[in-house]
Amino acid sequence: MAETMKRWVIDAYGRKHLKLETVPIPRPGPREILVQARAVSLNYRDQQILEREAGHPLEFPFIPGSDLAGVVVEVGAEVTRFRTGDRVITTFVPGWIDGPRPGTARNPSYLTFGGVKQGVLAGYTVLHEDWAVASPATLTDAEASTLPVAGLTAWFALIHQGALRAGQTVVIQGTGGVALFGLQLARAHGAQVIITSSEEAKLERAKELGATWGIHRKTEDWVEAVWRITGDRGADHVLEIAGGANLGRSIQATAVGGHVWVIGVIEGWEVSGPVGPLILKTVNVHGIMTGHRRSLEELVRAIDRIGLKPVIDAEYPFASVPAAFNHLERGPFGKIVVRLD
Repeated sequence: MAETMKRWVIDAYGRKHLKLETVPIPRPGPREILVQARAVSLNYRDQQILEREAGHPLEFPFIPGSDLAGVVVEVGAEVTRFRTGDRVITTFVPGWIDGPRPGTARNPSYLTFGGVKQGVLAGYTVLHEDWAVASPATLTDAEASTLPVAGLTAWFALIHQGALRAGQTVVIQGTGGVALFGLQLARAHGAQVIITSSEEAKLERAKELGATWGIHRKTEDWVEAVWRITGDRGADHVLEIAGGANLGRSIQATAVGGHVWVIGVIEGWEVSGPVGPLILKTVNVHGIMTGHRRSLEELVRAIDRIGLKPVIDAEYPFASVPAAFNHLERGPFGKIVVRLD
């Protein structure tokens, strides 16, 4: 194995500060594994971290990225969960194995890869063995890299916590990574899906993936459209990906006793909405920040069982990370992946 590796870092906030540097390959300590990267998928949140839109302090030089798929090339003493040659993916929240998310009411935790904790856009990464999960046998490394945030977020909301049932209706906003995982998982569980988008071409592609209805949110009031489609009943689940004042629209679109899963902050970090329909319909509003390791392992097993294939819009070589971020900013259909093989 070589002694040095390439990694992407910033030494100040702003994507313009991204640079590729050569450093020694780290070595694993007790209960740690060394993972050679094969693919890293990008999330909208990665862009927010670089531009400090999320407000989290970083330790420079900082490595971005959280979603790694690779192979174990070295194990430290006392490692029991993995062996050399195993294909793995990262968890998103180090140490969150099961149960409630770490943190307190006063200080909720944001210890995540690529946000406060160093990220994974590097040739090799050292992980505690508890911070990784075996990759799905049926997915390529590029496909597997899309699971730690986008795949798990949709799964944790709709399936793990939402107990989605066949025959229910799900509204999904947009056609990014979380949205398309939500679409595929909902359809696999027998639910009907309404997709909203500002682009007709993306709506058509979503229908090809199984969306029952598409709503062009720039030419039609999407809440009125949901009411019409459901005969005024509303949606059982809404994946709220826009954030900001759009939360109020999601509450209006939700059925009596339904669920709004607040995931995104594209339209702002401060959310708002009318209290009337919230109370009268007893709408359940949930904040979702991915999920724990046990749920990620359940998602992996489900993917291998049902044959789900993540939607990747484009793949970029490791040297073209800035171009990959530019594509992410334009709004992909599904995921953007950086390949290192």
